[in-house]
Order: sequence, then C-alpha cells, then structure tokens
Amino acid sequence: MNETKEKTALNASVGADAGQSIQSKTTEIITAESPEINDLEDISQEKFFQQMQRMADPAYLHTVSMNELYETVYQSRQPVIEGLLYSGTYLFAGAPKMGKSFFMAQLAYHVSTGQKLWEYEVHQGTVLYLALEDDYQRLQERMSRMFGVEGTDKLHFAICAKQLGAGLDEQLEKFIREHPDTRLIIIDTLQKIREVSTDAYSYANDYDIVGRMKQFADKNGVCLLLVHHTRKQPSGDKFEMISGTTGLLGCADGAFLLQKEKRTDQNATLDIVGRDQPDQRLHLTRNMERLTWELDHAETELWKQPPDPLLQKVASLLKENVPEWSGSATELAAALQEEMPPNILTRQLNVKAGELQNEYGVEYTMKRTRNGSFIRLRKQEV
Repeated sequence: MNETKEKTALNASVGADAGQSIQSKTTEIITAESPEINDLEDISQEKFFQQMQRMADPAYLHTVSMNELYETVYQSRQPVIEGLLYSGTYLFAGAPKMGKSFFMAQLAYHVSTGQKLWEYEVHQGTVLYLALEDDYQRLQERMSRMFGVEGTDKLHFAICAKQLGAGLDEQLEKFIREHPDTRLIIIDTLQKIREVSTDAYSYANDYDIVGRMKQFADKNGVCLLLVHHTRKQPSGDKFEMISGTTGLLGCADGAFLLQKEKRTDQNATLDIVGRDQPDQRLHLTRNMERLTWELDHAETELWKQPPDPLLQKVASLLKENVPEWSGSATELAAALQEEMPPNILTRQLNVKAGELQNEYGVEYTMKRTRNGSFIRLRKQEV
C-alpha cells in the first residue's frame, strides 16, 4: 500500500528581520512514486509527538542552531534598483514642495519600464503609485512633461485609497494578486493612510505603523516606499529630521532624505541609509525643462563584490543544451573539480543561493536525504 508523507514547515514568530526559507514557504507532499522517496529520512511518530508537545508548552521558544542556519536555503529576491532600492519598507523624506513627488514619478517610471536610473541597473516589474495628494489631470501633465506620451501598462496610479487597518491591506493584496510581478508600491504620503489615533506621534505607534507595512512587504516580496515629511528644526543626525519619532526609521529597512540648502536651489542632496545597501550621498540637479532629477555625482563609489570563482564554476556546468544538473554534493564537487568536503560545498551554496540566482541566473535547490544532499541546478529562462 502506498503511503503519503507530508512535510509541513512550522510557522516562525515575526521579528524585525525575520527571514523565511525557501523550503518553509510551501507545504510539500511527496508520494511513494516520487524518485526521492526512498532517500528521505524517516521521522518516527514518537519524535513527531515529542516535538508537538514541546511546541505546545507556553514557554516554547523556536530557535535555529548555527548548523541549521547554514543548512537552510533562504529565499532571495532581486533588488528593485541595484545598489539603491531593495525589497522591504523604506521612508522617503523631505520638506514640503521639495520635489519628492517628481522623484517618485521618476522611480515609478524607471522600474515599470526597466530603464536604468542614472548609473543604477533596474529590474523591471509592475509599479503601483498611490498619489494621494494629486489628481489624475496633474499626474497626466507631470508624466507627459517628464517622459513624453509613450506609456506602459506596468505603471498604475491611484489618487485615493483606504487607511491602514481599514481596508488598505486588502486593496494592496488584491492588486498584487492581479499583478503578480509587482515590485514597487509607492505611498505618497504616509500621513494619508495612517489611522487616526490619540497617540499618533508616540514611538510605539510609529514603530507599529511601519512594522505592519514591513510585514506586508516582506510577506509579498515587494518594496514599499513611504513618502513622508521632515520637521524644520535642525538635528545632529540628518535622519532625525524625519517627522514623528525615531520609531519610524527604527523599524524601516532604510530611508532616503532629500534636502536643499535653499528652496529656490536646483541642486539637492539625497542621503541614503539601509540594511541592504551601503550608506550613500548623491548630489542631484533638477532638469527644469523636464522636471526630472539628474545625478551630478556620488560622494563615494559603490563597492562591488568581486565575482565568486565557485559560483562561476557552478554556472559553467549549465549550457543551452544542458539547462539542468542534479546529483549529490559529492558528485557536484567532482564535476566542479573542487577539493572541498561535500558538506562544506553544500553550505557554501546554501549561503550563496541568492547570489547564484541573481548574478548567474541559476536556480539552486537542495534536499537532505538519508545518503546526503540531493542538489538540483536549473538555468533560468531569460
């Protein structure tokens, strides 16, 4: 009689930077007819119930050992704009009437068309721009002046939306279901979607608002860019000028701060901080004819990670006529002519799976079997 084995990942508690493994994203059902079934390690019923009892304890704390960390392949997402904007939740702050909305239009257009932004590579995807302080006539005039009248179906605008906690989440979820290639959602401005609260400017409330937006962005693998204002008083740290408490920046994945010395200046600085990108300061100039922002220069050159020889070897295994490879870690080490213990090779690839996919277009999956690791490499279609 055929038996069905079901492996279901446990739900982890949500944290500020909680990651999710590729294996834990779905429930995988493997039948006896599957080719790998005989290699799967059996988990006794007794051990299963022991684990369930541990989890039922109110004092249970889910932990991951360092070895387990290295033996897991975590989901990796392409940057939205390389070196500049990544998946997650970001604040974009500046004084009123500083040109933030024009910058947002520029970002939205470049991501939706896939055109480079200055010297930064862009990964194309659908963009939703909630221009909540504008109307469609103003948007039409602005976009046509900036980019002409050749449009794209990948850039969508809305001038009204529900508030956070009052239906906005459902609206955004529905949009993503209808446009699964969504990469960027711009909310202009954060204040327009905030719930009315008596403690609107407390640290806890600010942290909670951005935390909920971050949870949404991480769950859906998109970038949420929240446009916000700065306050007038100067500060030792420029980013402390962001209106509200430090709870906003504390929970966000990063922030952009657009500033001018004088309102009439056509030059501005854009300071950038974030978890996934290096701190930067860009010097921008406003093109008064098209109203776009142009890069004058960056104060520091972006550091670029040198090519990894191991990943280059792995990528070279796959050709147009051989788009897939599978086997054990020992077989892979032999194919690569690498004198490396199989378990170390597996860990190296687990850690660099995202880089292998994003830089070389090779999808890497690994399963633990009774006889070792079963690895599959697949060249992605361009």
